[in-house]
Amino acid sequence: QVQLVESGGGSVQSGGSLRLSCAASGYTTRPYCMGWFRQAPGKEREGVAAIRGDGSTTYASSLKGRFTISQDNAKNTLFLQMNSLKPEDTAMYYCAASSGWCLLTLNPSAYAYWGQGTQVTVSS
Repeated sequence: QVQLVESGGGSVQSGGSLRLSCAASGYTTRPYCMGWFRQAPGKEREGVAAIRGDGSTTYASSLKGRFTISQDNAKNTLFLQMNSLKPEDTAMYYCAASSGWCLLTLNPSAYAYWGQGTQVTVSS
């Protein structure tokens, strides 16, 4: 059973930075795609960034340039560096992993495994 555990969330002021981590375990074959998603109260879950095993990445167009996704395969950890945070970035952030081969996408339905989330709160 694949397990994903997020960490690194917290409260920051507008303009600040946070680095989220997602520790993955329990798989026999490393998920080929992993991604970060977020959900604010009363809103649908939206894709933030995703990375594939070949190193390709994709970002939500509104976030590109402020957020960077990366992974440490040796440590089975996914990261999301978030800079220049804004109050509208406030949300629960989730890590997700695909089951098997995947197309690089920010569509949540393409991901089979999900973490419990880590809260990010940005104050003005």
